[in-house]
Amino acid sequence: MSRSGDKKPVGFGTHIVAGGMAGAAEALCCQPLDTIKVRMQLSRSGNAPGTKPRGFLATGGMIVRRETPLALYKGLGAVLAGIVPKMAIRFASFETYRGWLADKSTGKTSTGNIFIAGLGAGTTEAVLVVNPMEVVKIRLQAQMHSLADPMETPQYRNAAHAVYTIVREEGFGVLYRGVSLTALRQATNQGANFTAYQEIKKLALKLQDLPELPSYQHMLIGLISGAMGPFSNAPIDTIKTRLQKASFEPGTSALSRISSIAGDMWRREGFRSFYKGITPRVLRVAPGQAIVFAVYERMRKIIERMSDFEAEKDSFSE
Repeated sequence: MSRSGDKKPVGFGTHIVAGGMAGAAEALCCQPLDTIKVRMQLSRSGNAPGTKPRGFLATGGMIVRRETPLALYKGLGAVLAGIVPKMAIRFASFETYRGWLADKSTGKTSTGNIFIAGLGAGTTEAVLVVNPMEVVKIRLQAQMHSLADPMETPQYRNAAHAVYTIVREEGFGVLYRGVSLTALRQATNQGANFTAYQEIKKLALKLQDLPELPSYQHMLIGLISGAMGPFSNAPIDTIKTRLQKASFEPGTSALSRISSIAGDMWRREGFRSFYKGITPRVLRVAPGQAIVFAVYERMRKIIERMSDFEAEKDSFSE
């Protein structure tokens, strides 16, 4: 029996279904952590002398007290609307790039080329899906209105209304504000993520002499691989979040905007401000990747078995 690492890439339809379900499961489980992360990154708490920045638990508690627990799911509509194409593009593009970079004689892809394929997958998903989705999500998450008070009207009612309002008032280009930082973040995330996942998975299969790993092991490997990206690119993510929330004069270049935000953070808040929200981000991304890989691998197996069954049924009917 061949090992999973030697199997040919699965079809694009499988990536859409398995990846979409995996992404939806991740979003539903981890959205509260992402909302807390965004609020921490946007927070100016701790600037006054003798005060400390508001921490992870304190930020979450403040949101729940002031805005109800449902506020932790602000922006979920934007995330769910983009999660299916995002995951389909991530897995499909990774497999495509990995196939292009594989050794033509053996069909195997080296560790370095797996990292390059991950960089390509992260950049592709950032440009096509992630950046517009995150601009909308961050605008929704940044609204500090109470869901328990119907008289307190937010600027954006939902994801669709946010897209309409942003495009109407600020132009379509705003949805791509910070795309260079998003692409850099996603590229480093997926480069590290896919490389670590593939290599640890390969080692686990070899050590246990198994054709397939059980779901809990996919989850553990995804947890480890998912934690690597946030530590390497936290400053990029924090600057990107503030860039996508801020308003600038028309005609200001992307580089000057990024430099202005980074310089202001350094002068006013110090080095630690670049790592604001790192705790909820790691707690969000690492378990999120554990869920994604476990659900994706399970759904892929189910779809492959269903396809094999249909193929066998068709062969008997001929």
